[in-house]
Amino acid sequence: MEPAWRQQGRGRGRGQSRGQTPSDVCVCCFVGFSFEATSPQSRFDAIRRSNQAAAQRLAEKQYSSSSEDDDDADDDNAGLVKRGRILESTFTTYASQTGDVSDLEHTRQYLNEAFQSGAVTCLICIASVKRTQAVWSCVGCYCIFHIPCIQKWAKDSIFLVSSATDEDFGNKNHPWPCPKCRYEYSSQQTPTRYYCYCGKEADPVPDPWLLPHSCGQVCDRDFKPPCGHRCLLLCHPGPCPPCPKMVSVSCVCGKAAPVPRRCSNKAWTCGKICNRTLPCRTHTCTHTCHAGMCEPCPRVSRQKCVCGRKQAERQCASPVWHCDQVCGRPLTCGNHTCERVCHTDVCGECPRAVNRTCPCGKSKCALPCTVDVPTCGDTCDKKLDCGLHTCSMRCHRGPCETCRQEVEKHCRCGRYSKSMPCHKEYLCENKCSQTRNCNRHQCRRKCCPGKCPPCDLSCGRTLGCRNHKCPSVCHPGSCYPCPEVVQVKCACGSTSLSVPCGREKSTKPPRCRELCSKPPSCHHSSREHHRCHFGSCPPCKQECQLPLPACTHLCPQPCHDQVLLKAHPQGQLAGPWEQPSAPAFECKALPCPPCQVPIPTACLGKHEVSPVLCHVRGPFSCGRPCGRSLTCGNHTCSLECHTVTPDPSSEKKEAGKECEQCEESCSKPRPAGCPHACALPCHRGNCPPCTQMIRQRCHCKITTLYIECLKLTSADDEGKKWLISCKNQCPKQLKCGHRCKEQCHEGECADTCNQRVKVKCPCKRIKKEFSCSRARQEEDLVLCDDTCRELQRKHTEVMCVHTHTQAELEAFEKRQKGKRKKNRRNTEVEPEEGAWLKYRKYLLVPVCGALLAVGAFYLLQTM
Repeated sequence: MEPAWRQQGRGRGRGQSRGQTPSDVCVCCFVGFSFEATSPQSRFDAIRRSNQAAAQRLAEKQYSSSSEDDDDADDDNAGLVKRGRILESTFTTYASQTGDVSDLEHTRQYLNEAFQSGAVTCLICIASVKRTQAVWSCVGCYCIFHIPCIQKWAKDSIFLVSSATDEDFGNKNHPWPCPKCRYEYSSQQTPTRYYCYCGKEADPVPDPWLLPHSCGQVCDRDFKPPCGHRCLLLCHPGPCPPCPKMVSVSCVCGKAAPVPRRCSNKAWTCGKICNRTLPCRTHTCTHTCHAGMCEPCPRVSRQKCVCGRKQAERQCASPVWHCDQVCGRPLTCGNHTCERVCHTDVCGECPRAVNRTCPCGKSKCALPCTVDVPTCGDTCDKKLDCGLHTCSMRCHRGPCETCRQEVEKHCRCGRYSKSMPCHKEYLCENKCSQTRNCNRHQCRRKCCPGKCPPCDLSCGRTLGCRNHKCPSVCHPGSCYPCPEVVQVKCACGSTSLSVPCGREKSTKPPRCRELCSKPPSCHHSSREHHRCHFGSCPPCKQECQLPLPACTHLCPQPCHDQVLLKAHPQGQLAGPWEQPSAPAFECKALPCPPCQVPIPTACLGKHEVSPVLCHVRGPFSCGRPCGRSLTCGNHTCSLECHTVTPDPSSEKKEAGKECEQCEESCSKPRPAGCPHACALPCHRGNCPPCTQMIRQRCHCKITTLYIECLKLTSADDEGKKWLISCKNQCPKQLKCGHRCKEQCHEGECADTCNQRVKVKCPCKRIKKEFSCSRARQEEDLVLCDDTCRELQRKHTEVMCVHTHTQAELEAFEKRQKGKRKKNRRNTEVEPEEGAWLKYRKYLLVPVCGALLAVGAFYLLQTM
């Protein structure tokens, strides 16, 4: 069964006008179909003409009206005067008796909206309420509905409630709720007749000088809350205003003299201290004049418990309290004491003094109170917690044990049975497949006994407004109307009208008294004044003098904002039955001619400013590299001049998100002496210290050392010398021919040899030991003595004699050699010299030089 708002409100005016029913178009179609010729072409033409007529009516009447006799647009002043007279006549009795209408502003606004077009809407069918239609008003929210709509709503609601269970199906005594506020009404309160707002007149006759659906008489309804007076307004919708009667009343505490005040605001305070005695009967109320009972006493006093044994600091508002001590007074039997905790009444008799029964209750005996009743020895036979079996133990004290008998138990849904202990409940794993009360979702509860719980899912169905979904829990039947309210505004937005959600598209906007605030369609500042309206303003017919688009230069052409142009047909004809339409014209604004004034314009990257024609002015690329500093801080963007989004937190020369990303490796200079490259990509700041090992020869070129690069580059000159040293004795020889005594060191060895050498005198006779360096630096360390000189003299004499003799011998040999040459034959030919003997002095010199150079190079490499 579809609800009323789904049957009548479907479409919300998309295919029909305000005063047109959905059946109007169909009637036209069927009439044209029945009275035309029976050929297919004639029937098609009839249907096409009827559809075009319906579309034309819809285009002419695109807004709906809440009244059939609304004033035309030209009679706005007359309509306002008419509305003012009706409101003034409505408030006549109220204003004449009170003289103050300040409290009537809310009621006046409510009545004023009731006169607006489309303000009153039935939330069930989502249609406007006309002044000639029968309506019903809710007493809880004062919302107005059509009589047929609310009758159908009540009938559907009662049926859905009665069909929930089989026992009361068909019962019509269930209540039904208001669609908006859900105020419940009994089935007897279902409206059957059309009454005015105050309920005095049935089927009120529409009067153009009265409020719609009003009888025009004094409301005379009791105020809420009731004060004994009645409403003085004329029959009106909505709640009654506050009671305006003047009454003489005293303050809320009753101490001040009565003063005249309005009945709706008659409660007032005199501002004095209350001073009424509080329930503790010790203190008085310190609050100012107030209504109702005084608040509990907030003070603290020392009070005794009900037995009088203990005292404690407690609130005066709660003087009665019990301590935690057992009474302990002897009972009348003289053998036992009272076991009750702090109490006021008498302790009573001993509970063991009367006839007592055994624990199972089968035997009775009269024993002194000092003797415990013995067990009877019979079976206990008390009902266990299961309620089916009895206790099989002998008469005992204390609770009975849990029932452990094996019984055949059925599950809760009754499908399966199982033998199990009696105290356990059997639930099967079968899930209920019945539909819940929403008639949409399955129960899916395990071992369901048949009474499925109400559905707890969200409804989610689209409401009648077609804009929102039902937020309630999933329920049967139709959803409540959408509670949202939408503002329908005029073209300028200064005048608005509140309508239910879903009616904003079919409600006629309110008439606005403001002037049209739309800017002129051309450059002219003056225009004929006219009221706020929808649609375009009248076109301008003056010459065009507006600045050209995107510049400040004037357009040299005539005004071309509103030019009538021929519209080009869209698409081709669907078939031979479709006739070509007449040429249509539409009003368009032609663009201004392009501006030819050169404008200095900066490039995208702000590198240069060049003159560009005004109509093509805009960001351009100068072709240069961007040049902005990348995030690494070491390189610049190499892309062609482009747009860069400025970052307020960074400098102008830094790259933006449009620039390229630096993908090069780090090229920062390494520390002096470090041959390794940085392991990080291009980055800001200093490079991390180098931890690679360097292979280094020691000073003496014999040992290979591995030194950490950071230590070698960060050390001073002395530290580097110490790191490169192999700590062994230097293998080099000094100039004197001895080996250096120092550790492996840099550079030439010190020319201070301390090795002891023997120094002889010039004649080699005397020998003494000195250090090698002293022996080379100093001369004449050992001199010849007289003996040496005497020996030298003798040696000289001997050498002189030997030299003279040698000279004579050489002269003799020379003479002998000359005689042998004369005796040689003259025919003897001397042998010619060979090539080697002839050119040996020219070949030996370069060969020896090359060998010396190779040897020197080898020595330098090994050092």
